[in-house]
Amino acid sequence: MNFLSEEQMMWKSSIDRWVDKEIGREYIRQCDMDRVFPYEAYKKAATLGLHRLMIPEADGGDGGDIFSYALMCESLSRYGVDFSVAIAGSTYTAMNLALHGTPEQKKNYLPPFMRGEIQFPISMSEPGAGSDVANVQTRAERQGDHYVLNGQKLWCSGAGNDGAVILMLVRTSKEGARKDGLSAFIIPNTTPGLTIRPLKTLARRSVVTTEIFLDNVKIPADQLLGKEGDGWNIIAGEHLQLERIAVAASYAGNAQGAVDDALRYAKDRVQFKQPIFEFQVIRHMLADMQTQTDAARLLVYRAAEMAAKGQHCRKEVSMAKLFASETLQNVSRMGMQIMGGHGTLPESDMERYFREGMQSTIGAGTSQIQRTVIAQEMRG
Repeated sequence: MNFLSEEQMMWKSSIDRWVDKEIGREYIRQCDMDRVFPYEAYKKAATLGLHRLMIPEADGGDGGDIFSYALMCESLSRYGVDFSVAIAGSTYTAMNLALHGTPEQKKNYLPPFMRGEIQFPISMSEPGAGSDVANVQTRAERQGDHYVLNGQKLWCSGAGNDGAVILMLVRTSKEGARKDGLSAFIIPNTTPGLTIRPLKTLARRSVVTTEIFLDNVKIPADQLLGKEGDGWNIIAGEHLQLERIAVAASYAGNAQGAVDDALRYAKDRVQFKQPIFEFQVIRHMLADMQTQTDAARLLVYRAAEMAAKGQHCRKEVSMAKLFASETLQNVSRMGMQIMGGHGTLPESDMERYFREGMQSTIGAGTSQIQRTVIAQEMRG
């Protein structure tokens, strides 16, 4: 049974063809090896209209739905989750601006984003605020017509890239509940007082993960997104739901890429005078890999469809993110086992899938956090 409409299948197929014909796995691999952002592909994606997909028509976009976005992320990630995040990740934050930005903020940032001129990294975590996002300590103090920010942010992917405009969660008040004192600011990475240092992480090599130091960073008051105290709802609520659907779709897409590569290798690799696919142990590994990947994909589609319809789907989104991330980790590990020593080489791509699989159960909310969310929703 195919759960996609003919239009949805055509859309997904068009992204598949674009990745293969206009980008190619060699380019994606090289960006990862060199730890450089895929600027050329990002610009091509803008020309194709991918950055416009979910931006409302009133803001100059195409007004597409979350399901179409999830299908796009799935196709973009076949040769690496990092590539999907590089191309489609800024959409998470662009939607924050579309939903909560002032007319002036939308005018300043959405058109250049849709043209591929700027990116939107998101900065939530700090040394003392990972899964406990509400523990953010970076401060923003109002001084007349501007704010002054001081503190340190961590694990912000893409903050140091050319044209990056950071959406940052900071504390504007210590009164009341911790969540109530958080606000979101729009901060170009060229702002004086910012020091952005790249981190040599296991994954996110082409997006480039960073840590950020803020030393009396002066931000005009009109760079506040929403109102003071809205930060938790904007970023930890709406943003994370969309982000988790997108990354879950990307994990499912990359898991399928891992299965395809392992299957191709098993059919070509000859040992003991026959392709290793003929050994039952290999066939059974591949059968398990494909079954898990299909199950992950269906969980993603369910969550994306519910979100597109505006239904409450906090549990379903966490289930999709949890299962898809652990599936990518599992199938890439089995893919490495099937490919043996060849799988450990960058040229095989499987070692990249394996690295990204290890990161997938941590970023955008750990597997433990997803299980906590699921249990909370089950409790009612």
